Amino acid sequence: MAHIPDGVLSAPVLITGAVLSTALLVVATRRLNFERIPQAAVLAATFFIASLLSVPVGPSSVHLILNGLMGIILGWSAVPAILIALIMQAVFFGYGGLLVLGVNTLNIALPALICSALFAPILHRSSGRQLFYLGALCGAVGVLLTGTLVSLSLGLSGSAYLPAAKIVLATYAPLMLAEAAVTGFTLAFIIKVAPELIRVQE
Repeated sequence: MAHIPDGVLSAPVLITGAVLSTALLVVATRRLNFERIPQAAVLAATFFIASLLSVPVGPSSVHLILNGLMGIILGWSAVPAILIALIMQAVFFGYGGLLVLGVNTLNIALPALICSALFAPILHRSSGRQLFYLGALCGAVGVLLTGTLVSLSLGLSGSAYLPAAKIVLATYAPLMLAEAAVTGFTLAFIIKVAPELIRVQE
């Protein structure tokens, strides 16, 4: 995941990440659906716990991200949920850092929003196995986009990080498979037992 620690990224990358993530947070706050706060809290907690089981890779770490699942269920509400979870991880466990919080948030929240835009509109037209495949694709895309952004963040911070960026991106390939399975089964299960928890994003 995009738990890049403080002291790794260059100032331009940090500033750009902070500005873009702040812009996303402003829009998300204005579009916040208060009825989704319980779902957001549950998914933020799940995201927080999943992040504790990580495998260090260079200056980053790899583990389940669940941003595809958060995006398709929460839409814009995923942005503050991800931010809060990242702040708690940085404060209590030292994952990431406060200076790099903007970049880490952007690397996870932006793919969540893209997954929401791509897959949420067709969610109501899916059923049975289609739900699993839709969730699997959503999870895989979320991981792929996050891995790309993490690698890009490292690569743009200096040529010394290019080898690490390539390694990080490569490790996201098997993670895509795990994330696809988890997201696919989870989405299909939620639709089966509690479909009211998921509503098509506007």
